[in-house]
Amino acid sequence: MSLLNSNSFTNTDKMLIIFINLFTLLSCVSSAKVVTQKPSVLTEEKGKSVTMDCNVGKDESNYVPWYKQLPNAAPQFVLLSHPDGSPNSYGASFSSSHFTSKKISNLEYQLSINNVDVSDSAVYYCYNWDDSGEGVFGQGTKLIVTDSGVSPPVVKIFPPSSEDVSSSKVTLVCLINDMSVGFADVSWFVNGNSVTDGVFTGSAEQQPNEKFKLSSYLTIERSEWEKDKDLTCKVTAAGKITNTKIKKSECN
Repeated sequence: MSLLNSNSFTNTDKMLIIFINLFTLLSCVSSAKVVTQKPSVLTEEKGKSVTMDCNVGKDESNYVPWYKQLPNAAPQFVLLSHPDGSPNSYGASFSSSHFTSKKISNLEYQLSINNVDVSDSAVYYCYNWDDSGEGVFGQGTKLIVTDSGVSPPVVKIFPPSSEDVSSSKVTLVCLINDMSVGFADVSWFVNGNSVTDGVFTGSAEQQPNEKFKLSSYLTIERSEWEKDKDLTCKVTAAGKITNTKIKKSECN
């Protein structure tokens, strides 16, 4: 039986219990460390320099590690920023000429990447520890480096399968290969009109040639497919845009 339902407590007692429970809850929330990062997305041209910020959540001395993560891959340790201003410690294949970090205040730390390249495109996370010693990651900053010299991704749309066309709904697949970065914006259009219902886009995977691929799916009513409408998959990756169309009458 709940304590608050007991007849042995007066209204004042019950209010005191509620206050104590609320104070305990707020104390637990306030003691938890929240690590935040900004910006959430950062787009820059090849050869420029970028900076991203990490707020460690509490005013205290902190060692702040930074990690780089490519899609569907384990995070890579980039560097450890020291609170006393001593030189950063670096992970394998990461150098001080390309990556630097500094303490802005007891709360703020900053990661800089000099002369960015397309291969730097990734999500970067800062990390810290709460009062219990548990690790806390920031939400990450997604860096997208554009390069006018890279080739656009290769995009192809596959029509519904023979099993699909006998059901009430059909699914088309937009297969995107040879992306220079692991992130892409994928949009679907029906007769030039943007659609979001029935759209699902997976995560990128790295190919053997170190470029990336991903798939996006559009599920529509079979009647829409039968009407021979123009269906377009638009892909934007590293600043390059590729549009590919398909319609029923053009399929073998």
